[in-house]
Parts: sequence; C-alpha cells; structure tokens
Amino acid sequence: MIYTITFNPALDYITQVEKFKIGEINRTKTETILPGGKGLNVSIVLKNLEIENTALGFIAGFTGEELIKKLEAKGVKTDFVKVEEGFTRINVKISSTNKVEETALNGMGPKITQKDIEELFNKLDKVTVEDIVILSGSVPKNISKDIYREICKKLNEKEITFVVDSTQELLMSVLEYNPFLIKPNKEELEETLNCKISSKEDIVNAAKELRKLGAQNILVSLGKDGALLLTKDGEVLYSKAPEGKIVNTVGSGDSMVAGFLAGYYKTKDYEYALKTGVAAGSASAFSIELATKKDVELLLKQLI
Repeated sequence: MIYTITFNPALDYITQVEKFKIGEINRTKTETILPGGKGLNVSIVLKNLEIENTALGFIAGFTGEELIKKLEAKGVKTDFVKVEEGFTRINVKISSTNKVEETALNGMGPKITQKDIEELFNKLDKVTVEDIVILSGSVPKNISKDIYREICKKLNEKEITFVVDSTQELLMSVLEYNPFLIKPNKEELEETLNCKISSKEDIVNAAKELRKLGAQNILVSLGKDGALLLTKDGEVLYSKAPEGKIVNTVGSGDSMVAGFLAGYYKTKDYEYALKTGVAAGSASAFSIELATKKDVELLLKQLI
C-alpha cells in the first residue's frame, strides 16, 4: 500500500467573477470545490493511474467531513486523524477578467494537539516494509517542523521506503534518513542549496550534493523543459516534456511524483518511471483538474 501524508489539507473553493471590485458585492461566474493539499493531489493521481493508496493527515469539522466525501468519491481511501477543535481549511481562489493575477484567501486550519500527533504515529506504526509513505508540503504553524524528521527517522529505522516532496529546512532535516525520492524544481534547488543554477550541468551538480547528503533518487522538475533524474546509482536520465497548452500548473509537481511512483511501482525501471512522471505532470498542467490515466497514456506516447 502507498500512504500519503498531508499535514495541511483543505477544500479549495475556486471561483471566477466578471470584474472583481474591493468593497463591493461580487457575484461569481463559475464555482468549483476540490480537495486541496500536495499529498492529496498525489493520492488522487495515483488512484487515477489505478494505484491503490490511503490518504493520512488531520481533518476537523464539517469541512473535514466534506473533504473525506470528495476524496472517497474519487476512489481514494482515507484514514485521517479527526481533530476536535477547529475546521479543515477552506482556501478561496478568485480570478477575474480585470485581474491578471489570482487572489487567494487561505484558511488557518484546526488546532492540532500532541494527542492528535500521537494518533498519527500510531497509524504509521502499522506501515510495513512492503509499503511506501509519501510526505508532501508544509506543516501548520501549530505543529513543530521536527515532525518530518521524527516520521522519517521512524520510517528509516523500520526500513520503509519513503518519499519527501518539500523544500529547504523540512527537506534538509530528513536527508540523513535516506528518502527514496525527493522532487525539487530548479528554483527549489537554488533555495535549498543557496546557489545559482543556470545550466543543466549546474542542476546535475546540485542534485549530486543532495545525493551526498543522503537522498537516494533526485527528480528535478524543469517545467516546460521536462525533468532530470539522478538515480541512486549515479545515472543521469533526462526526459523532454510532451507538447500541449498549459492551462493550470497547480498540482503538476504532485502529479509528477504520482506518475513517477506509478511507473516505478509497475516496472522498477527508472527511465520508464521518469517518463511516466513527466507525462502525469504535463497532463495536469494541460487540464483544469488533475491528470487522468487516459491523458497520461496519450502524452506518454510522445515520450517513449
């Protein structure tokens, strides 16, 4: 079983208005409510690619119950810790014909206690060496950033395969526990290693630095230029991106992680996994919603 952990899940309320005006009543033109959070995106795309998985994390209140309903409607299994105080976040995203940039209002989320954290660890105690755990995204302000480190240390001690998709402090704190896969993009590489990257050679060298620190495989997303993979054996693989029109890049990086894992899960072949990851990331970027199996398979034909 694959498990995803999302510490900061949300319901994303995405809306368009004709001409957004501050201080006035604005009427919506379109409305969509979707599960939000990096780990949840991974879960949804994995399920779309017919890989069973279970979403872990923290939920609270009626918004948390709605989040569970929406995930289960997509076929994703859930095993959240139900927090007593507060509500699962609602993130409002507003786009308007008279605004080039999107306006967002992100909720603060529920109050997570030490008891809630212990319950999550109890769930992780049931994970075995045959499973994979994916940790994605940020942590709420009321949780110590050490939680990534604590979880990865426990997984490493049990020899459980795990993936980390985060940046800077959260990522650097867990590299010594040898994550199977990390997925920075070019900008995140620069931020994490405090360096300037201007060439493919720079990307490879930066990935090698992260491998020296403990990461096994480093998948670097390059946006429209595809992706580069430095394997644990030191092999450098590259895949171009398929052709298509970019519609929405939100969730494309998470989809790349899901596609890579789906490809590797089925074949244990790094090159195929890389191409599947690029196809899945592109399929999400070319669509309003996340990648479907049909779209991934169509784009994969351009890469193989």
